[in-house]
Amino acid sequence: MRSDPSGYKLVAPATLQGVLSLLTREPGEWLPIAGGTDVMVQYAAGKLASRKLVSIWNLRELRQIEVRTGEVQAGAGCTYSDLRDHKTIRDEFPLLVKAAGWTGGVANQNRGTLGGNIVNASPAADSLPALLAYDAELILVSIRGERRVPYRDFHTGYKKMRMEADELIRAVCLPRRFSGYFSYARKVGARNAQAISKVCIAGLGRLAGSVVEDVRLAVGSVAAVPLRLLETEALVRGKTIDAALIASAGKTAVGEIRPIDDIRSTARYRAVVAGNLVSDFLEQLRASGLQE
Repeated sequence: MRSDPSGYKLVAPATLQGVLSLLTREPGEWLPIAGGTDVMVQYAAGKLASRKLVSIWNLRELRQIEVRTGEVQAGAGCTYSDLRDHKTIRDEFPLLVKAAGWTGGVANQNRGTLGGNIVNASPAADSLPALLAYDAELILVSIRGERRVPYRDFHTGYKKMRMEADELIRAVCLPRRFSGYFSYARKVGARNAQAISKVCIAGLGRLAGSVVEDVRLAVGSVAAVPLRLLETEALVRGKTIDAALIASAGKTAVGEIRPIDDIRSTARYRAVVAGNLVSDFLEQLRASGLQE
């Protein structure tokens, strides 16, 4: 380890109110830490800038999954294992369950949290395209109260978020209206597991006969933030899927993204793969209708 433990302070208030009070008294001074899967990587590399850490790992308020009539509220402290083991999440939100299974190994899935994945704000995070596809909302909490933010508006730029220094994500709200949709999730990385995505995609589609009644496509690792492919969705919605539409949708998707060259891949490769994944999604959506 390159970091000196004596240079850091860790506190663990027993209640959510205690954490929020601390964040209010010293806004911007304390870094909330849950499972620590991202924080400890920075710490081990000597790159953890925050010297004051406040643990939120044992807060029961953040670990609950509440099933309501119109939505499921998953606490921000729920681990990937919590999500994978929950029956309603498995039955109604398969994109999120698939992404949870991609995120590191079993040890990381037992510690890594959904809220942590969101606020770490990596554009390559596996769970974030699924949240976009499902029209998730975030409940942000502070001493001042709670407010809801559509997840699609939460990330404003690379590592930038619509969250004040005294706020935490309390829960992620998933609307229960996608059970009848065809779902599609793919991750392209250096290997099948424990790899950061070169490109990942989450797609939902519903056919009315042979016509695309609704479609939702979200991609990660191809821009500074996870993206909904709104132009591609608009192109496809209301049309019958054929070879021409599939080709056009792939090209439109490439035009919506802004990939970069980095240590994991090249912009050109990411663009080709993203277009191919959109085309594959449409081919499988069409096939799902033919099988009914």
